[in-house]
Amino acid sequence: MPSVPFAASGFEVDAAPHTIRFVRRFGAVPQAVFDAWTQPEQVSRWWDPTGAPLVRCDIDLRVGGTFTFLGEGHPQMPFSGTWREISPPRRLVFDAMGAEGRVLLEAEGEGTVMTVEIACASDEHLRQFVAMGVADGTSRTLDNLVALFV
Repeated sequence: MPSVPFAASGFEVDAAPHTIRFVRRFGAVPQAVFDAWTQPEQVSRWWDPTGAPLVRCDIDLRVGGTFTFLGEGHPQMPFSGTWREISPPRRLVFDAMGAEGRVLLEAEGEGTVMTVEIACASDEHLRQFVAMGVADGTSRTLDNLVALFV
């Protein structure tokens, strides 16, 4: 599977490192975007791809700490993981669903460029994520985050 951009969907699949990559721009400083990723009251407002508020959002923000997000439409399918790196306001790394998630925040003028990567364990793992709609759902979720800052 070669590197294929999905411009209309807001993501790129890069087969060599088994990664799905998303880039978004914000008219807010990196610390504000970092806070939106790490404060339960903010995450609850944007995490679900449908735009509905989460019914549960637990965040133990420390290396080795966990998080659990539960959407109203998915009561049996929480999204949960473990924090691996927390470097405010520039970087978050976590494990979830057998993949590594990376959030990179870079100042750009008075705003922020956010790159989110989902690094899968193998080609097959990447294909499964794409087939399950992880890339599309994550893209919609990140668009919800951008909308918080508009």
